[in-house]
Amino acid sequence: MCIGIPMQVMSVEPGFANVAGRSETRRVGTLLIDKVEPGQWLLVFLDDAREAITPERAAEVNATLDLLAVAIGQGASPAFPNDAGFVLPSEMNLSAVQRMTQSGSLKNLETT
Repeated sequence: MCIGIPMQVMSVEPGFANVAGRSETRRVGTLLIDKVEPGQWLLVFLDDAREAITPERAAEVNATLDLLAVAIGQGASPAFPNDAGFVLPSEMNLSAVQRMTQSGSLKNLETT
């Protein structure tokens, strides 16, 4: 199984982008993406960008990966310090997602 990692483009060169995300940097192939620009978010699988995503989608995937790490005992969630509480971020209210991602910039998400 392959898990997509949201990564933000730092710089671009023909056929590749230098990206950062989840405490690492990588050089990834971009042949499957139409146009890549610095600041853009990509979903990366095995060192290849497969999809351009919005910052909100990147935050949701990162929050889900954080919950997965908690569920398998490899992390702590700021939103649920004593409970894995495995609920998809799209099912949470805005304040819970912001706590989990430690971000206040998710203004476009609806509260539930």
